[in-house]
Amino acid sequence: MSETDNTMGANKRPASPVTVLTVTPLELLDLLGAALRDFRVAALYDLVLGGIYAVGGWVLIVLLVWLDLPFLVYPLAAGFALIAPFVAASFYAVSRILERGETLTWPGILASVRRAATSDLGWMALVTGFCLFIWVDIAGILFLTFLGTSVLNPQALIGVIFTTPTGLLFLAVGHIIGAFIALAVFSFSVTSFPMLFDRDVDFVTAMVTSVKVVIANPVTMILWCVTIAALITLSLLSGLVGLFVILPVLGHASWHLYRRALSPEETDD
Repeated sequence: MSETDNTMGANKRPASPVTVLTVTPLELLDLLGAALRDFRVAALYDLVLGGIYAVGGWVLIVLLVWLDLPFLVYPLAAGFALIAPFVAASFYAVSRILERGETLTWPGILASVRRAATSDLGWMALVTGFCLFIWVDIAGILFLTFLGTSVLNPQALIGVIFTTPTGLLFLAVGHIIGAFIALAVFSFSVTSFPMLFDRDVDFVTAMVTSVKVVIANPVTMILWCVTIAALITLSLLSGLVGLFVILPVLGHASWHLYRRALSPEETDD
């Protein structure tokens, strides 16, 4: 495939019909098992890649506190789940290399990611990045609405949010709105990112296919969404240390879910 053919949004060949398959809730355990096997084989690569994002998160937190914007730390951290599928592209590369029985190397992983970056994966990144931007804006508006314009240090902010009626209401409303945004983004991105990484299709086709997967497997997809939310929350509670392991495992599991949810005969080159 030439670089010109990969240009974002241009010269895409007509997409073949994609068959959406049934994925049962119990199969999620198999997918997580496959993800853990990938992690064990590629532990060195995964820990380095996961660590890059963990360190990036620490730098962002320090920057927000330094800028007297501590109230944006949690919304941004929680909103990481919105862009995680794009961040996981390097883990898709690892899983695909292992799936093909090839030898893992840094040049091979980076080459796969570079090729994917010239596809419509970039447009999907813009879509989810915009959703994260909207979510952070909403979080800021909610903060100003419920708690005013006073700049609080992190300790005082936590105290106000968890010990006052206004703070608890702010927390509840924020989580409800955030859950709706997260569910919408999850619906059109759950399989679209690995599909765009793996296939020469446009991002609209990938998004529509992802929604079809969710509609065809509502219970399984809700359980998967809850699983992602729980693991991301665990990462936050660990001070982002959990990202070293959790992010790679989720990335590998997303790849295997994509492979399981779409017909192999119609998704493989």
